[in-house]
This record gives sequence, C-alpha cells and structure tokens, in this order.
Amino acid sequence: MSDASQAGLRNPVVEELSADELAAIEKKYDEGAATRQVSAHFAKVLRYVALVFATYHYLTAGFGLPPDYWHMGWHLSGLFILIYALFPHIKTKTSFDLNTGALHLGGVPFLDIILMVLGIAASLYLGFAWHGIPALGIEEQTFRMGNPNTYDLIFGCILIALVLDIARRTLGWVLPLIICVFISYALFGPIFPGILQHPGVKFRTFVSSMYFPQEGIFGVTLWVVSTIVFHFVLFGVIAQRTGLGQLFIDNATILAGRYTGGPAKVSVVSSAFFGTISGSSVANTVSTGALTIPNMKRLGYPGHFAGGVEAAASAGGQITPPIMGAAAFIMAEFLEVPYTTIVVAAIFPALLHYTGVFAVVHLMARRLGLKGMSADLLPKLGQVWRDGWANMVPLVGLLTVLFSGYTPYMSAFCGISLTLIAGMARVKSPLTLVYPAAFIAFVVWKYAGGGFDLPMSALLIAGAALATFNPQRRTTVSEMADTMETGVKYALAVGAAAAAVGIVIGVINTTGVGFRIGFMVTQAAANLGGDLHGLFSIGNFELFSVEDLTLFISLVFIAIACILMGAGVPTTALYIMLVSVAQPALAQLGIPPIASHMFVLYYGVVAEITPPVCTSAYAAAAIANSNPFRTGISAFSLGLGKVVAPMAFVYAPVLLFVSSTGFDFLEFTYTAASCIAGVIALSAAVVGYWLVPMGMIFRVLLALSGLVFIAPSIQADLIALAIASPAVLSQIVQSRLLRAEAI
Repeated sequence: MSDASQAGLRNPVVEELSADELAAIEKKYDEGAATRQVSAHFAKVLRYVALVFATYHYLTAGFGLPPDYWHMGWHLSGLFILIYALFPHIKTKTSFDLNTGALHLGGVPFLDIILMVLGIAASLYLGFAWHGIPALGIEEQTFRMGNPNTYDLIFGCILIALVLDIARRTLGWVLPLIICVFISYALFGPIFPGILQHPGVKFRTFVSSMYFPQEGIFGVTLWVVSTIVFHFVLFGVIAQRTGLGQLFIDNATILAGRYTGGPAKVSVVSSAFFGTISGSSVANTVSTGALTIPNMKRLGYPGHFAGGVEAAASAGGQITPPIMGAAAFIMAEFLEVPYTTIVVAAIFPALLHYTGVFAVVHLMARRLGLKGMSADLLPKLGQVWRDGWANMVPLVGLLTVLFSGYTPYMSAFCGISLTLIAGMARVKSPLTLVYPAAFIAFVVWKYAGGGFDLPMSALLIAGAALATFNPQRRTTVSEMADTMETGVKYALAVGAAAAAVGIVIGVINTTGVGFRIGFMVTQAAANLGGDLHGLFSIGNFELFSVEDLTLFISLVFIAIACILMGAGVPTTALYIMLVSVAQPALAQLGIPPIASHMFVLYYGVVAEITPPVCTSAYAAAAIANSNPFRTGISAFSLGLGKVVAPMAFVYAPVLLFVSSTGFDFLEFTYTAASCIAGVIALSAAVVGYWLVPMGMIFRVLLALSGLVFIAPSIQADLIALAIASPAVLSQIVQSRLLRAEAI
C-alpha cells in the first residue's frame, strides 16, 4: 500500500455524513422521498393516517382481505390523502417549505385538499355502488360493466386524471406522458398508420375498462402492490431499523473487510445482504453507502469509483431474492406462478451480477495496490452475533412461511409480527410480552382452523418466544411508529405508479397493441437479420443462421428500449409496459415466458445505473462528494455483469432453474461456468488489469471474448478462448517477468 493510503487509514480525513444529511440526499435523488413541510397539527393528523394505513394492511394480511374493490379502494384513498398532503403540485425551490398563508390548511393548499377529497370519493364509490344504490338509480355492478352510467363516467374520469396526477407528483412527468400516449392510442386508433391502426375504443367503454375492476386502475398491478408489495416494503424498513441492517453490514465487514480492497468488497456483500430485504436501489445506496463509501475513500479508492461500487451493488437489490422489487411480485401474477418460483429463477442471475461487481472491485484494488482493513478495525464475530442474533428470527420466519406454500402476504404478516416482537418485546419487561402473546394467540387460532400445520405453528411460536430474549435496546412505541410511518412513505411512489400503469395494461388488453408492436419488432429484426446473414456465410457454411440473428437483434432492440425508457420511468412501470411487447415478440422466437420476463426486468434495473439518468449513482455521488456523471459511468461499468446476464438466460433458460425447458445439472454447471468466465473477462477489460496492467488492444480482446463466452455453446467458448488467448498469455508472461525482476 502507498504511504498516502496508509496515512489515510491512520488519520481518516473523510467526513462521514450525519443522519440528517443522508436523509436529505435520499430526498433529493429518490423522488418518492421528497415531501413538503406541513404544520405540526397537520403532521400529527398525517401520522395517524399513515399508522392507520399501515395497521389496516398489516391486519388484513393476517386475518383476511376484504373484497378487491374495497381493498384497493381503501389503498387508493390512503395514497390520495398522503400524496396530496406531502407532494406539491409543482416542484420548486420553495414548494417544499412550510406555507400557512391564505388558501392553505396546515401548509397544504386548498386545491390539494379538494383533489384529495375527490380522489377518496372516486376510490370508494365503486365499493358503495357495487350492489347498486336504488335511491340514486344506480344498478348493480354486473349490469353496468361496459355500459357505465353517469356517476360511473364522472368518478371514472376523476380517478383516471387524479391517478396520473399523483404519479406525476411522486415520479415526475415521464411516466404520465407515456401513459397519455397509450390513452391517445386507445381513443384515436383509426388515425394510426399500418399495423398499429385499430377501430378505436369508445370513450364510455374506455372509462369503463379503466375504472371497473379486473383491468385498468383496479387491476393486477394495484392488487399486487396493495396486497403484497406494501407489506414487504414495511417489513424491510422495520427490520432494517430494528437492527438487521447493522447485522448485515457487520457480517459483510467480517467476511470481506480483511481482503484486498476490503471496504469496497464490504460494500458489495452488504448491499447483497440488504437486497434480500429491500427492493429500493436509492434506499439501499444511502443505507449502506453511509458507511462503505467513506471507508473506500480512506483506503484510496477515487470518489467516483467508490460511489459507483455502492450504486452498482445497491441496484442489485431489486433482483436479489428472496425479497425483490415490486416488479417481481407482479411478474408472478402475470406468469400465474408462485412468487417462490420467481425467487428461485432469480438466484443465478443475481449471483452473476454480484460476481461482476466483486471482480471489478478486486481487480481495481490490485491495480491500485490497496490492502484490506486492519484486524483492529474489523467487528468481532462473536460480539456481533451475541448482540444481533435475534434480528435474524423475523427473516427466518418470513422465509419459512413463504417457502412452505403460504401466500406472500401471510409470510409478510408473520415476518412483520416477529420483527415487532424482536424490536419491542423483552422477557425482562413483562408488560411488553403482550406482543408475543398476541401473535402466539393468532398462530393457535390459525392452527385450530387448519390454516397452519403443527410444525409451522410450533416454529412460529418458538420464534416469537425466542425473539423476546433479544439483548439489544428495546425499540419504544414512538420509535416503532416513526419507523412504520417511514415505511408507508416509502411505499407511496410505487403505489401511485402501480395505479397509473394499470391504465397501460387496460389499453394493451383492449387494443392488442403489445402483439402489434411485438410483431413489428420481430419483423424488423428478421429483415435486418436476413440482410446481415450474408456477412456471416461463406458458400454453404453459415456461422449464424437467420433465426439466430433475428433473435439476437430482437433482444438488442428490446434491451435498448428498456434502457432508453428507463430514464425517468421506475423499474416496475417500465417492466409492465415493455414486457407486454417483449413477451409476444420473444414467444414467437421460442423463448420461455419466464426468460423473456426476466430479460425485461433485468434491463429495467440496468437503466437505474445508466447515465445520464441514474438516481442511485447520483445519490452515491452526493455521499462520495464526486462528479455525478463520472460516478454513473463507474456504476455502469461495474454493472456489466447485469448487462450481459439477461442475454445468457435467454439463450440458456437452464440458468433460471425453473424454466419450462427443464433443468439439467451438467448443462447448468457448464453454462454457469461459461457465463462467469465471460463476466470476469469483461471485468478485467473494464479495469485494464488481471495479473498486471494491460494495454488497450488486449482489453478490447478480453471484452470481445467476454461477450462471446456469454453465448452458451462449446463452439462459442472455443472462439472466446481463441480471442482471449493473446491477452491471457501476455498477462502470464509479463507477470512472471515482474516476479523474476523482483527476485
């Protein structure tokens, strides 16, 4: 290690940010976290609303859901209250400041109060009118499907407009504008050219489809978010705040801190751990980056690289099982498979992503001559687990229930319950034992009714009892209320996006535009593939068939669309819109459904670390005090494993374990090894170092070989080895020469 680096370790000069500064960074770069100030009294009202909102979802997950139209109506009502109260209609430098002047109530403009009331009325009208209201001449819902009355039209139009507005307030203009394009396509179908032309949807029919359940706003996306995603967001926030987050960071430090480039590897490992309980990239970046980025800078990593490491690793949170981003839960509904199937399918692709980031970090550390952390800076394994063991009980309980075949929301209910017990109940404080007693009573009730079998009941009761022996400081009721309020605020943006994107699904189902665009993609790819086929053929010998080229070009088109549209569109919304196009297109080319869905999801996540719009990288840059664009470039290069991984499991669905093409262990082992070799080759090319520094020509050769390695075939691997051989031989020879000179 250089003298400067050693001095940096002995005399840290990198300032760590305070909790308030970190919260400000998260608000700046996570649009859903930036909220305006309201008066103290109004803030108290909103706090109660948030707690009621959280309690309602928590209890219904355990004790049973009301009918969908009521459940989603209550969820939307909560979104309207909190979003219109906390998010200004236009974001300016002063719009987040407290303003209690004229035409304001508690700091909230009267206009927003009116919109809030209209949103609640439109959300709950369906429930009140479901069985008809004879006094108002409203028939039962069954008779109004496709033929809405005046009340339906009025409230439907209000809800469509306000759902777009809350999406705009929480996520910006891009998503609502895209949705408006879909609405225009549905209403004005005859004016579109060629294959996109359709008869058009009548306005009454359109409002009916978007407003009434099953399709549109009250469709699958809002159902998944209100019934499953919200609960996992809440679990992740509570678990992190009650000590599981610190346990993850401490264990990551113990595992990786002592090795070459220790703090950077700690960043990768801790982000992977965090990714198991959280699906928010910016939140992951701020949570783990607060510790890891300053440590990386002290060790000698450039600021932009330190920020890039954290952003690239944290972006993996949405694709890291078992608790993935909201899009994964929606994927399970689209594919009509259990969520656990998606979890299993995501294991290797997530591993490939972290392998790529880890390899770049390791090679960069070797190139810079950076050592690991000294032993006295590492946490003590025994002490970490003596203090934090109880925080694993909720996670183990949640995963056990989830993988035992129970619904995701029941597993979330049990996980949240055990988290509350581990945080708030202590065997030394008898009054706090009411929490485990209540949960144990619930488990006994479920067992008596046949809901839980005996082993599951015994496990949950033992977990509840064990968690009361948590040696850490007890979380107070007020602190837990703050945590639950924060969890609700984290879920507002994804709720607004889910409601708005329901309109896109309604339009796609009504017009068939997904199949139309999918056909256009495959036709364009086939034409281009036919033109390029001659370049890869010599006489009767063809290196690639037209079908191979068509598939590859189709994948490239869809990947580019994902990355371009990902600039300003959240991953969940992006996944829903693009999978409607990709699924029909790739199905025509013989790709299994789960592979095409995973392909779109992963490229949607890649967009989060792709400049110029890469919010998690910008948040990391703020912590690292580095150039945001350079940090984004570093994050993208570090995430190259995630860029190539989707191509790999489209060509080799065996990597997903659960594909309809079946699973063969030998094929999986060979293909996985080939992909890992490709990712490592790409990593060495990015860093320009393997055993010794390498020149540009050899970096290009390694990059090409890395891309070819991803194609799962013996022929491709032999070609890749041939391409990489000059670079590998050069590295070995130069390395031996350097060792000989050193002797």
